[in-house]
Amino acid sequence: MSKIAFLFPGQGAQKVGMGRSIAERYAEARSLYDRANAILGYDLAKLCFEGPAEELDSTVISQPALFVTSLAALEMLRADRPEVVLACEMSAGLSLGEYTALVFAGAMTFEEGLRVVQRRGEAMQAAADATPSGMVSILLMERDAVEDLCREAAAEGPLFVANYLAPGNIVLSGVNAACERAAELAEQRGGKAVPLAVAGAFHTEIMKPADARLAEALAGVALKTPEIPLVSNVDAATHSDPDEIRDLLVRQVVSPVRWEDSLRLMLELGAGEFYEIGPGRVLRGLLRRIDRNIPCESVGDAA
Repeated sequence: MSKIAFLFPGQGAQKVGMGRSIAERYAEARSLYDRANAILGYDLAKLCFEGPAEELDSTVISQPALFVTSLAALEMLRADRPEVVLACEMSAGLSLGEYTALVFAGAMTFEEGLRVVQRRGEAMQAAADATPSGMVSILLMERDAVEDLCREAAAEGPLFVANYLAPGNIVLSGVNAACERAAELAEQRGGKAVPLAVAGAFHTEIMKPADARLAEALAGVALKTPEIPLVSNVDAATHSDPDEIRDLLVRQVVSPVRWEDSLRLMLELGAGEFYEIGPGRVLRGLLRRIDRNIPCESVGDAA
């Protein structure tokens, strides 16, 4: 019998209106926003439900917003179909989504996770502000070809592979000139380049010293052994030791996200029924690029 797996989205999935209908219908979900408002010191619910988009899209706001909204969607699923939540046997989260997955798996509390996510967003924003940089998605090209393109475009400045998302979908991060050159080369070689609306070159060494600031935040968190296997972005492997998980969360800020490899591992471990918990349908689309026959249900609201 196939196993149930949960996937949690990362930054970029946010949109104005997310979580509103869930919070209106489910008291446990609304409680998460109320608790978050008290911890963060500002009205996160209002930003999620009403915007403005420019503020919601900022790294400092979008990371806590997605963390809370994804857990609110989880509360909706728990209320409507508790048997699905109880039957989940493994999980993974894309970048920020790893923190959501850790809270779901009982490795950290909601409050601890939110405080760390807040510090993470602040640290990553500061690193992005220090070096004008960005990310560009390279589509319709094989992994080796994108890596070659990345090395060539790096003549314009630091450029790295940031996300191995799925076959034909790889994201590069680096200084703006290098990203622009990569986009030109991709178009010349039959690929497609899509600049991403992000603050900086996430998942590269350009994010230093955000990793050190995150390490300080995580040092005060009493991580526990996850109740189910979680697949790490950094090495696409499962880990249960809290110290290993802490180290991987720090490394994740400056390391490429191996999402395709993570999904393939989950399939090897027997996952055959996926749920994307939170805003958007990006993760479902990435899974379909690997195997179109694997079901993946989106659990969120229509906003």
